[in-house]
This record gives sequence, C-alpha cells and structure tokens, in this order.
Amino acid sequence: MSLFTDFNFKPYIQEALDDLKFVKPTDVQQKLIPVVRSGRDLVGESKTGSGKTHTFLLPIFEKLDETSKDVQVVITAPSRELAMQIYQATKQIADHAKEDIRVVNYVGGTDKLRQIEKLKTAQPHIVIGTPGRIYDLVKSGDLAIHKAHTFVVDEADMTLDMGFLDTVDKIAASLPKNVQILVFSATIPQKLQPFLKKYLTNPVVEQIKTATVIADTIDNWLISTKGRDKNAQILEIAKTLNPYLAMIFVNTKERADDLHSYLSSNGLKVAKIHGGIPPRERKRIMNQVKNLDFEYIVATDLAARGIDIEGVSHVINDAIPQDLSFFVHRVGRTGRNGLSGTAITLYQPSDDSDIRELEKMGVAFVPKILKNGEFQDTYDRDRRANREKSYQKLDTEMIGLVKKKKKKIKPGYKKKIQWKVDEKRRKERRAANRAKGRAERKAKKQSF
Repeated sequence: MSLFTDFNFKPYIQEALDDLKFVKPTDVQQKLIPVVRSGRDLVGESKTGSGKTHTFLLPIFEKLDETSKDVQVVITAPSRELAMQIYQATKQIADHAKEDIRVVNYVGGTDKLRQIEKLKTAQPHIVIGTPGRIYDLVKSGDLAIHKAHTFVVDEADMTLDMGFLDTVDKIAASLPKNVQILVFSATIPQKLQPFLKKYLTNPVVEQIKTATVIADTIDNWLISTKGRDKNAQILEIAKTLNPYLAMIFVNTKERADDLHSYLSSNGLKVAKIHGGIPPRERKRIMNQVKNLDFEYIVATDLAARGIDIEGVSHVINDAIPQDLSFFVHRVGRTGRNGLSGTAITLYQPSDDSDIRELEKMGVAFVPKILKNGEFQDTYDRDRRANREKSYQKLDTEMIGLVKKKKKKIKPGYKKKIQWKVDEKRRKERRAANRAKGRAERKAKKQSF
C-alpha cells in the first residue's frame, strides 16, 4: 500500500487521516495494518516515532461496531503521558464519526469515583489507560471488558521495566479467550516471553528495522566533560545553543532536581519532568511547555518514551542512559517530521565502553568542543589508539627506522633515515601496484 486511500478505510477514518495530512503510511503501518486487519495476534517490534499508534488504531476503528453498547477495545500504556497521547490520537479519529464513539482514558491520579458513576450510565467503546487503574475498575466490576475483541499492550518493554506486567496479565485473564492481542514494543526482552506464550495464539512476529538508528535530520555530537563541572558546562552549552526548545535528559530524579535548580538559579526558563512529580503538577507543566513558557526541559527517561513534545530543536544528554536502548528514544525527541535537530551527549573516559556499544548499534557520533562561544570539530577520542594500531602494522625494519628517527642525532642522519623510510614505502606501493596489475591481466585472459 503506497497511500492510505489504498486501504479503503471507512469514510470517517479517511477524513481523520486527511485532517492530519497523512497521505503515505510509514513502513510499520504499511507492513502491519494488514496483519491487524486479518485478526491475527501480533508482536510488533519497532522504534519510537515509527507510527505504531495509528498502526493499531486505524484497523481498530475499521472493526468497531459504533452501535454496540459494549467495551470492544482495551489499550494499556505504561505511563499517564503515553496513555494521554494515545487517547488524543483516538479521539481525533472518533470525532470524525457520525455515530457517538465513546473513548475513555483511565489513569491513576484522576477521580475514580466519578469514573465509576459514569460507567453506571454507559460503558466506553474503547478503553485506554494505565494498567493499575484499568484493572481496579475491572476488579470492582464497574468496567465490563469480557466482550472486548481487541487488546493492545503498547510499549511492552517499558511496561515490564516499570513493574506493570503482572497487572497487564490480570487484565488479559479477564478478557475473552478469542480476543485479538496486539503487543507493540521497541524491544522484546526475554522476560516478556512467558506473557506472550501464555496469551498469544500463533502470533505474527514482525521486527521493523529502520534504515538508520538515528534520523538523518539529527546532528549527533559527543562532548567530553574533561573533569569540568558538569552543571557549569551544561549551562554554557544551553546558552550557546539558544534553542527553540531543548530537552536535557538525566538518569535519576535527584539529578533532575539538582540540575533544574542550578539552571533556574542562573536565569534559564526551565521545566522539570520526572516520575516523582504529582500527576496534576505534571499536567500543568506540560500545558506550560505547549504554551512555550519554557526554553529547556530537564527530564528523566520517562519523558523519552512517555511524552510527545512538539518542536524540540535540541537534546542534551547529561549522561549516557543506564539502559542504552533509551539513548535512541532520547535523541529521537528532536529531528522529527523532517525537521533538523541536534543531540549533544556529554561523556567521560569511563563511558567509553558504552559509547562503543552504541556505535555497534549503528549510532554515529561527531566529536565536538565548545570553544570561544562556538561548537568546533575536535579530535576523535580514538585517535591515540588508532595511531598505535597503525604503528603496529609497520614491519620490524620500519619500526627500527622510525625509532632511530625519534632519537636526538645529527640532522644529516635524520634526512638519511627519512629517505630510507620513504624509499621503503615507495617499494611497498610499487609491489602492491605490480600485484594488482598481474591480477587484472590474469582476470582479462580468463575472460577470453
């Protein structure tokens, strides 16, 4: 399918896509929407920003019976912010329908008694929310999901990491046996396998590989801390960038509090988002972010996966994440929708093994230094190691000549040694060219 119109969705679904100016499906959507429409269970592994929310939402609406009074779809998300993001995407489609499609978002920190009162009047068609609140309402008998035909577990690896998988298990046990289960995740950890084997029937397992780990629109820089005060260094970087909106990622809530306090005291407009901030306060901060009240956001990895913030021009990594898979999620907050972005990662010598692992994953870094108020290219951190490798490739005779050249000896003798070194290299080049020529002539003869 090269266009969304090729899927022949219901008219109101196509209207919703037109409203969003969605014309061509992403790779994930093109490959997996037909699988979801077929009714098969699915495990879809794809990176953040790949369009997987609409991958499951569009076929769900296609299958939805708008005249039914029952719950037909249950969607779980590991964070309130991610649940809200899915809810907003779902409402955008539902609002184009002629029939009233009831979509409800159940998350912790909201008025549970009010939700129960509304459930007495009508059950929603589509249930979205965090596992804990959804299961509370199911367990109390107020939310009836026993007739649902589709169950979506979004960001399954994050659900596992945050300790919600047992609750998701209980929700799954409350659903009918023939329910279609769709599991979407950036990675499929081994600890997720028992759940998949328990509930999914002969699932289609698809891993959608992206052409590049980090979008081509993102400049990915690496800056050494070199024993400097990191707070002062981040302040200098932040002021030099003069961003539209920059996200500064840290590894702990305590570090977020410390850095936020430092940057604020130095006159920057900084927001702070982490799991320790109450839901109501977090919602207020997010509204301020949308109103562009801040230039900078200090955040833990909860924000890398659970919050969709538009217009992020820069990402700064205060440190490399403890879980390296989060690096891509962090950097992926910028350079979206074809716009350019810049990601800056601060590192120290002890981070070298982590950087090498990221490079094995396909992440390419450009070493930079902030000097005289501007970012400049600098030496690769591996230059010494590469020089030693090159040195080791020399044969014994060459090593001897090079060593002699380094000693304090008469200038004439130095020139003589330099000539020998150059002559040795010339001979090697000539020998290589002769060997190449012989090989080409031999190949030419064999072709006749």
